[in-house]
Amino acid sequence: MNLIQKKPLTELGYNFVAAPYLPEGKDEYYLRNQQWGKSSIYRHLSALEIETLVRNDNTSDNWNNISVTNDFNPQLVKHCHFFGLVRIGKLEPFYLEFHNLRLPVGLYNSTISSCDFGDNVVVHNVNFLSHYLIGNEVMICNVNEMATTGHAKFGNGIVKDGEPENLRIWLELCNENGGRSIMPFDGMLPGDAWLWTRNRDDKALQDKFKAFTEQQFDKRRGYYGMVGDRCVIKNVSIIKDVIIGTDAYLKGANKIKNVTINSSAEATTQIGEGCELVNGIVGYGCRVFYGVKAVRFIMASHSQLKYGARLINSYLGNNATISCCEVLNSLIFPAHEQHHNNSFLCAALIMGQSNMAAGATIGSNHNSRGPDGEIIAGRGFWPGLCVSLKHNSRFATFTLIAKGNYMQEMDIPFPFSLVLNDEQHNCLKIMTGYWFLHNMYALARNSWKYLDRDKRTDKTQLIEYDYLAPDSVEEMIHAMALMEAATGKAWYLHTETDCPELTEKDYRQKGQDLLLNHPGDVAKLKILVKGVENSNREVQLLKVHKTYPLFRALIVLYAVKNVMQFVEANDVKTFEAIHNISLTAQREQWYNVGGQLMPASTLHGLKENIRENKIGSWADLHAQYQEIGQQYATQKLQHAIASLLYVQEKTIADFNADFFIECLQASIQTQIFLTEGIQQSRAKDYENPFRKMTYETEAEMNAVVGKLEDNSFIKQTQEDLLVYKQKVKALIKLLA
Repeated sequence: MNLIQKKPLTELGYNFVAAPYLPEGKDEYYLRNQQWGKSSIYRHLSALEIETLVRNDNTSDNWNNISVTNDFNPQLVKHCHFFGLVRIGKLEPFYLEFHNLRLPVGLYNSTISSCDFGDNVVVHNVNFLSHYLIGNEVMICNVNEMATTGHAKFGNGIVKDGEPENLRIWLELCNENGGRSIMPFDGMLPGDAWLWTRNRDDKALQDKFKAFTEQQFDKRRGYYGMVGDRCVIKNVSIIKDVIIGTDAYLKGANKIKNVTINSSAEATTQIGEGCELVNGIVGYGCRVFYGVKAVRFIMASHSQLKYGARLINSYLGNNATISCCEVLNSLIFPAHEQHHNNSFLCAALIMGQSNMAAGATIGSNHNSRGPDGEIIAGRGFWPGLCVSLKHNSRFATFTLIAKGNYMQEMDIPFPFSLVLNDEQHNCLKIMTGYWFLHNMYALARNSWKYLDRDKRTDKTQLIEYDYLAPDSVEEMIHAMALMEAATGKAWYLHTETDCPELTEKDYRQKGQDLLLNHPGDVAKLKILVKGVENSNREVQLLKVHKTYPLFRALIVLYAVKNVMQFVEANDVKTFEAIHNISLTAQREQWYNVGGQLMPASTLHGLKENIRENKIGSWADLHAQYQEIGQQYATQKLQHAIASLLYVQEKTIADFNADFFIECLQASIQTQIFLTEGIQQSRAKDYENPFRKMTYETEAEMNAVVGKLEDNSFIKQTQEDLLVYKQKVKALIKLLA
């Protein structure tokens, strides 16, 4: 049955903090006074002010517990019931207007229990407003309940004094069984979530993360909810245990409970109609509209939930948008797009720059003996229409998956590939290098788009958006080795040469020779790979003869571009400065830490510093992210040079001016290829007769979709090509 307690009316508005949890010599307002910081400017009501308030149909359990400033106007308080200590700032005869909502300054038709108000606030028709600190020029109207409890945690994964551990809120990311759970906290970055969800066997590291979170928050009871200056809250049913930053706009939400809503004048947050948010953190500049349901969640800054989206037990990265669909138990890095009601994402680590198509179900997780499956997808993950994947699966960067039901687990190590389920021939096909060969426009535009849309005001983590970066290049080099071995094996099988003594090195040598010198012969081979799908059916690689030399050329371009950036940034005049960088060039595995790329050695050092207390808090860790970000350009340059030498089979001694000039000249041809690919891949949409058939004339088509020659992105890439050629020629002249 419902336990309804009956207490004396004289206690309403008091005893916010129970006596056992009050420090000796402190009253229940000591934390409130620290939060508000303005207690010295208030005075008691005068007899005339009390008389005016009573005449305006206001009541109070004790008029001596209402304090005001000298600019208080009692005529602007009507039909209100006050309980406990209430402090009211300046009230002047103005009205405030926001989006055509116009209301007079003052307190009207509300029940107010133990609250503080800033200057010129608007409070209309709030049925119950309890234990809140309201900033200046705030508008609150038509709210059923707006209250804070003495043990409020505002969405953070902590427990207050005297509370049992089972009340702690956990986010069960990446895995439905809770094995990668983390404690949410205000200010958590994607890198924090990634570090915590990984390294589960490292107890020392896990304990540090818990300690960081515990020490970041005060366990004492008695903190009030807060509403920042210039906030507008209208037509909201329930707001409970919520902190709201400045300039936020809340309208028509059903329920917001145990949440921190970050907002500022530079990055305003809005929450709209029909939304329900429980146990979460909303970052700066977020948008939450139209029937959204979010439970146990974190929204990083400038992310969006819209049109009935459901976000549960998940972390949504910066500049990401989820509409309509359902996302459960997932960790999503920055720049994710998911717009379709019939798409589903569950138990996944999605590393950003991703897009979920309609009908994609990345999370049919009940296909094993327990709900413990996971999917890991690198940057640029793009499952196409009606794709169904089986846990566990893993995908390299910029993997596109064609429409189909993929019945087996997959481990796709080929970046920039298209994965196809060929049911007719009962095999899996992987078109290597798909993006460069067939959809360069989308690949290039997405890299530009994500950078252009990065609206973060706090860029603690340096997010990489370029498709040619250390993580993708390392995967390209690994994929090239797999292509060499698979091509060599296919050739020996095709020639029916029985050579049981051949080693993997022999296969690779043969494959490399064929790919570099006899691509026509390779095109005729049926190239198969093992270990990619958990099945006995064939897995065939397509267009290897085109992709392999293209990957080599792209790695040269990657290196040249990084060297040119170094030359420009440091005003380099001689090759000697470039060569000095090459002396420390090295390749190693790189990790995507919440969108920020780090070499394995740097990541290892970061974790070691946490274990050894050299990093003692989340703030310290965030400062380290910034330091690592400052080193990134140099580390990336060193990796680029090392990668260039590796694919060209050169040593540091070979890295001289003549060799680099050859690379510069070769990079122009690669850049021309990419630029032409951008234009050609977009031109297909104009040349396809089936796309043209919905228009009566070409003029109508141009009116609807715009002329190809007017495409601003294509124009920009063509201009960039001209600039690139000029820079290369200038650098060659400098080095020659």
